[in-house]
Amino acid sequence: MSTQNPKNRPSPTQARAARRERRQNRRKFTRVFIGFAIGGVALLLILGLILPMLGNLGGSADADKVPDGPGKQIESDGQDHIDEGSEHPSYRTVPAASGWHYRQPLAPVSWGIHTEYIPEEKRIHNLEHGGISIVYSCAEPISDECKQLVESLTSIVDRAREANLKVVMSPYPGMATKIALTAWTFIDAFDEFDEDRIKDFINAHESSPNAPERYAN
Repeated sequence: MSTQNPKNRPSPTQARAARRERRQNRRKFTRVFIGFAIGGVALLLILGLILPMLGNLGGSADADKVPDGPGKQIESDGQDHIDEGSEHPSYRTVPAASGWHYRQPLAPVSWGIHTEYIPEEKRIHNLEHGGISIVYSCAEPISDECKQLVESLTSIVDRAREANLKVVMSPYPGMATKIALTAWTFIDAFDEFDEDRIKDFINAHESSPNAPERYAN
């Protein structure tokens, strides 16, 4: 039988304080738990928004498989390096998807956004390295519609570069279509902006085994 000394028993005030502290601790634990739960849900929601925006830009599971599309496959014009100003036969397509191009250090050009036309002899070296070229044609003066096109293309290229993909974008005055995508021996040309079409082309052809020097930067 317990014979606890009454002097060791907590006073009613102390007992109430202890119960109040326990309740506060339980509430604090509950708030922390709810905070972690809300944070986890928020993170999942953010990832759910970001990943579809990236549209799988970041490589394909079949990285070693030679693609047969999307886009039209063109017979190769070879990969001869030439000196600046050297004459050469005409390319099979406009824009070109293979063929004669300048040797380093004249090419390749830096990846990302360019606001001026890139000569074919430089741009093709980027394709040889497994890169993707996105070119667009805007009539002068540039319309609001074409400005929007450039902004939309820029957004895709920025995200691709964030994923460390080799993509270069530049204007191509006088081209028959508003937009053209090229990889080594592949081309897809069209007039209406289509984000999924562009992403599919990038994912299929960027650094694909089809490019002669796909591991070069």
